[in-house]
Amino acid sequence: MAAVDLTVFAVARHIRLEGSPTAVAANPRTGRVYALTPANGLIHEIRSENLSFSRRVQVANSALAFRLSPDGRFLYVLCNSPKRLARVELGSMRMDWQLPLAADPIDFDLAHDGETLAISYGPQQAISFIDLPKGRGDALIQTSGDIGMVRFRNDSKHLIAANLTGPMLSFYEVASRKLIVHLPLALRPDHLCFNADGGQLFVTGEGMDAVVVVYPYYTPQIAETVLAGHHPGAMAASIGPSDGYLFVSNEQSGDVSILDIHTRRLLAITPVGTQPGFVTITPDDKYALVLNQKSGDMAVIRIANITRTVNEQRRWKKGALFMLIPVGSKPVSAAILAI
Repeated sequence: MAAVDLTVFAVARHIRLEGSPTAVAANPRTGRVYALTPANGLIHEIRSENLSFSRRVQVANSALAFRLSPDGRFLYVLCNSPKRLARVELGSMRMDWQLPLAADPIDFDLAHDGETLAISYGPQQAISFIDLPKGRGDALIQTSGDIGMVRFRNDSKHLIAANLTGPMLSFYEVASRKLIVHLPLALRPDHLCFNADGGQLFVTGEGMDAVVVVYPYYTPQIAETVLAGHHPGAMAASIGPSDGYLFVSNEQSGDVSILDIHTRRLLAITPVGTQPGFVTITPDDKYALVLNQKSGDMAVIRIANITRTVNEQRRWKKGALFMLIPVGSKPVSAAILAI
């Protein structure tokens, strides 16, 4: 795992782990960083003050993903061998609770209020809700297609499930566990991204070189479909000015499309490297960071240098690529502890 110092834009240290990490989470309350190596089901703890390995715990033979609780006390880990949801108490770095699952899990999400967790089961065409205060799960809820990603709305009252077969988004009320509406899409919902206040949901996926903009509150509806480069994938949204920018990675063409969230206009297409994937925004909203899997580097885009004025003679301008930082082979995830 590479630790990058964003004050000097250079790799400060490479930290060796047992296994290949695919997910990283930062806990600002404790100054710790956690990495998941799914092939061996290990959670690794890194100390930020000296950038060194601290502790680890094995939660399963293999795992898929994890989520940090809102209070920073626990990590919830979705495991596929054996099929279970595990919780790690971060003070002791021990697994203190687990819940067997009825089917093979695909994805999960933790509500912002920390009360509910939802799991998708893909080809099983089902989802389930977990009541965390009670420590128990509900029966599987059958869906009308394969479910991929699941994400809670910011108010924790609704769950949005990406139905890959539809293709569509399925909205569920958390309190009643009932389906509210199916929202048909012109593309497969492979990637979901909220803007800063959660009032807009952006969707990309196979089937169309575009971003679908969804209003997830009140009666869910599609606001607009915007062309956004070639084969758009993972996304991240900045805060401002105004409504901020949406950064959309285009894996095949090696660039990032930058959209004005307020006007939904394509402002720039920025070359960033080979096979860009994961995108994140620094907490101070100054930089967009893009991980390039094939070229093994991190592209840094300076947000302040993006212009909202589109050249009338050209459809777009090149964006504000600041620099490329070599970070190591196949970077896939990043977390920012402080800046």
